[in-house]
Amino acid sequence: MIEDCTALILAGGDSRRMGQDKAVLVLDGMTLLDHVTAAMQQVFPKVVVSVRQLRAGVEVSQVCDEVEVSQVCDEVEVSQVCDEVEVSQVCDEVEASGPLAGLLAGLAQADTPWVFAVACDMPFVTPAVVLHLATFRDGVQAVVPMIDGYPQPLAAFYAASSLEAMRASLAAGDKSLRGMLQKLDVRYVSEAKLRECDPQLRSFVDLDTPQDFQAAKK
Repeated sequence: MIEDCTALILAGGDSRRMGQDKAVLVLDGMTLLDHVTAAMQQVFPKVVVSVRQLRAGVEVSQVCDEVEVSQVCDEVEVSQVCDEVEVSQVCDEVEASGPLAGLLAGLAQADTPWVFAVACDMPFVTPAVVLHLATFRDGVQAVVPMIDGYPQPLAAFYAASSLEAMRASLAAGDKSLRGMLQKLDVRYVSEAKLRECDPQLRSFVDLDTPQDFQAAKK
């Protein structure tokens, strides 16, 4: 377990390219959100799901403290309980501001020095990759994988000290995760390093479209 870090699963997107809510799509008998949650529970003592609006039927307790949109959230019944890992939900701090708002909300809620952010549409993410990325955290504010020459900000570690830069980005009207990274001290991890624990880089496959989902099912 990485004790000084909270896992943050981003599940507040519009899923426009998919045409339906990606988090609840079923792959191999489990929703995409459940796949990612199960992987994160193997690595972190606490898992948080960041949402734009509360999700009915999500098997977690729901927490909405300190959100700036003044949402009041009631706890829902938990039908499955994990004895060792706490799982909760937080609401985005800023409405309609994309994944940066979800990341900001989760980081603001976390009571750990670090957060590992991962998208709910990455069902093949492995604990081995997460543990490997964690080894690069010394002396930086973020650890971000590089795949095909592009940073992967939704499979990355963020220090609590990055919170103010995220708020400044949103206040300036910049909702871009990659733009936000330019304001941080970032350690980018190359594909070569990542292939040491995930040779095919399957952890970074995200299911954006119906075609992606059908390919994953096969």
